[in-house]
Amino acid sequence: MKKVIVRRLALIALSIVPMAVSAQSDFGIWTSIGAEKKINKKWSVGLEGEWRTRNNLHTNDRWSVGVDGTYKPLKWLKFGAGYTLIYNNIEKITYHDDADEIGQANYGKPNKRANYWGVRHRFHVEATGDVDLGRFNLSLRERWQYYYRPEKTVDERYDYDDDEMDGKPKTYSGKGKNVLRSRLQVAYDIPNCTVEPYVSGEIYNSWEINKARYTAGAEWKITKQHVVDLYYRYQKSYNDDDETAEHHILGISYKFKF
Repeated sequence: MKKVIVRRLALIALSIVPMAVSAQSDFGIWTSIGAEKKINKKWSVGLEGEWRTRNNLHTNDRWSVGVDGTYKPLKWLKFGAGYTLIYNNIEKITYHDDADEIGQANYGKPNKRANYWGVRHRFHVEATGDVDLGRFNLSLRERWQYYYRPEKTVDERYDYDDDEMDGKPKTYSGKGKNVLRSRLQVAYDIPNCTVEPYVSGEIYNSWEINKARYTAGAEWKITKQHVVDLYYRYQKSYNDDDETAEHHILGISYKFKF
């Protein structure tokens, strides 16, 4: 089984490396705080709240709260499942694809804008396997998650030469999405040190690769109960219009274990 995990790690590494290319860029901060309760040697439950920003810190991107549970039947194998309620800021922009009524070129200019807050429900199940190679630990997490966005009616805005006018209400139908997330992580155990550095790469697959993440960080075990994680993350997204965007993220999380 461990040989299968190693082969899978190598396959994911080869898949994610070629996708780091230039695109539109953005910067945001992700923060989270959580608690984990260990029921016994195999079972534990957790609760986590998160806040994210985007648009170079000018926009609140989302708030979320999630619960999960994990089961560890073997030292190197762990299973998990959870639910997250997400309240996120959504911005949708359509662009002109032809000239206006008097023949002036409008191609590429904004036509309609919709900016609103909406709820999403996310469910996931996952399996994580890891192997130790000296002081290095290699882990592979395979997570299936399902998003559901309920129906939402919002007011659109029309833009013509920077003059805004009210548009008609538009209803976005409820939509679900299945995603397989595959994450490869390498951590290093520094002798006599409470800080453990790590790097990871993750791909999102929903019949095609639509997102990739690359993370470098360090986990600081202040005590057995208090853990802080500080990281930098590069994320490349592919949206429904086949556009790409780069996201540079500075993240910090705190977890209390009891």
